[in-house]
Amino acid sequence: MALNWYPGHMHKAQKEIAEIMPAIDVIIEVLDARIPYSSNNPMIATLRGDKPFIKVLNKKDLADPVTTQLWLDYFNAQLGTKAIAISARNVTETKQIFALCAELAPHRVQQGKQLRALICGIPNVGKSTTINVLADRIIAKTGNEPAVTKAQQRIRLDNDIVLSDTPGMLWPKVENENSGYRLAATGAIKDTAMESDDVATYVVEYLMQAYPEMLKNRYGLEAFAHTGYDTLELIGRKRGCLRSGGRVEMNKAADIVLHELRDSTLGLISMETPDMMLVEEDALIIQREKKAAKDLIRKEAYKKKKRR
Repeated sequence: MALNWYPGHMHKAQKEIAEIMPAIDVIIEVLDARIPYSSNNPMIATLRGDKPFIKVLNKKDLADPVTTQLWLDYFNAQLGTKAIAISARNVTETKQIFALCAELAPHRVQQGKQLRALICGIPNVGKSTTINVLADRIIAKTGNEPAVTKAQQRIRLDNDIVLSDTPGMLWPKVENENSGYRLAATGAIKDTAMESDDVATYVVEYLMQAYPEMLKNRYGLEAFAHTGYDTLELIGRKRGCLRSGGRVEMNKAADIVLHELRDSTLGLISMETPDMMLVEEDALIIQREKKAAKDLIRKEAYKKKKRR
């Protein structure tokens, strides 16, 4: 699965970021604490060079705290990177970002110069809320509907920090099928991008493995069905999502599961771990190598055909 979103916006954002990157001291990337890998934008890592990085794991109040700590340990072990878990509306937590900026760019602070930070994040990770709290005023529009920031802007903050806000970004293509499902499950992409029963089936299959008791307790299940889809059907029956003839309306069952995942009614759930990321990254390398080999065979066959 290779999902494509906002390619025009992405090209514009990439160009704008590349232009201002030489003047930036610190990069702040806002991530969804439930999916720090899938909500990370690979383009930022490519453009970053050796710039110091702050990974802000927002929505920690929705994520599994044990898994969030694993992610903090993973990011903090990386050179030139600091990670923090916050709930963006918590002013005290969010303003810890100021201290991290100063720690990662001490030369700017010591010389009494303005510290220039770039803040970025894909839609619906809470970047706008983070900006508003840091600025002590409403700068950016907030809301749960995935959107695309139209233009870059520079915001003067306390502590002699100038914050450059980038357009909200989703990369043009999501190669990792798992990441596509997780982005859809947490609401980072519009619900119309994928079939809700497919996304909910993925979620249920994951919960059956990672949080089985949480899933059973929430929906009153004594046992799971053989597959995630069949378990989703059981949940639909429990919740009365029935059509005439007693058939389960799967879209309604899916909407219930996705809604209760997103607002943490199901419980504090993280959809991925650092170990899962490493396994999926290895699988992506193999996938790319196979694609490259197929492309090469196709090109060679085309050349032979032209020579005839």
